[in-house]
Amino acid sequence: MARKKSEKTDVITSIKGFDSNLRCRGYQFEIGKTYSAEGNIKACENGFHACPVEEHPLSVFDYYPPSGARYCEVEQSGESDRDGVKLASASITIKAEISISDLIARAIKYVFDRAKPEEGASATGYRGAASATGDQGAASATGDQGAASATGYRGAASATGSWGAASATGSWGAASATGSWGAASATGSWGAASATGSWGAASATGYRGAASATGSWGAASATGDQGAASATGYRGAASATGSWGAASATGSWGAASATGSWGAASATGSWGAASATGYRGAASATGDQGAAMAAGYEGRVSGAKGSALFLVERNDDYEIINVWAGIAGQDGINENTFYTLKGGKPVEVE
Repeated sequence: MARKKSEKTDVITSIKGFDSNLRCRGYQFEIGKTYSAEGNIKACENGFHACPVEEHPLSVFDYYPPSGARYCEVEQSGESDRDGVKLASASITIKAEISISDLIARAIKYVFDRAKPEEGASATGYRGAASATGDQGAASATGDQGAASATGYRGAASATGSWGAASATGSWGAASATGSWGAASATGSWGAASATGSWGAASATGYRGAASATGSWGAASATGDQGAASATGYRGAASATGSWGAASATGSWGAASATGSWGAASATGSWGAASATGYRGAASATGDQGAAMAAGYEGRVSGAKGSALFLVERNDDYEIINVWAGIAGQDGINENTFYTLKGGKPVEVE
């Protein structure tokens, strides 16, 4: 998208990234407050910057990777200037904080809303199979044990019956399997995969893909750059291995793993575990008796009171020189505060 010159704008809802203390470009922000900038508004130079909701929700990762970052829905108004997906405005109101799992849900909706099939195949009978390989095709298998595949550009595949499987491999494709034991896979760019049934599995391997498995024992994996994975069901597992990926497991006994650079892993359910092994990755365990580990270079961890925290310190050659383990809320380690390891000692991340 080309730059648009400065102009007055109506109120625009956007998503904005911040550091862990809700700061950006030297400003300290607070939720619920409005801020104004003086002078000529110009993107990347002056004004308050955010990504309008009309853009892919994970576009905000371009400016604030999920490791240690926070995100809010904001309202922008007044004089504005746009450069690509980024909008600079004279005024901004910080409305509400958005979790990683919320961002993932928005990303999935964004893709599904834009998968506008014009032609397609439908199999509604028992053990039916549907395949649409043309551009903008759609495939739907709603019967038990059905399978749906849409491989064309902007294709959409949906299998809602038990044991159904849905696969959309084209760019901007969307795959949804809502029945029990369903599996959904979207491998194209901006693809989204959602499996909400029990034991469902969702995988989105394309660039900026999003995968969500909300059923019990569900598993979600997003291996592409800036991908996001969310498993909210009981004992769900989420893995994001691409750079700047984000993984969130909110169910009890859930596991979240982010292995890419600047990735973020969050386990919010009780007894959950979060692991960030990539460069400057962040792991957070906010549920009861959770565990968080950061094993990459300059990794960071945070946990609720009683959570186990594990840190690895590496030198510039990525060799391990120190390790540390502690419990949030004990021995001077504050709860819900990010720490990194320096000189063998845990240090709060500013």
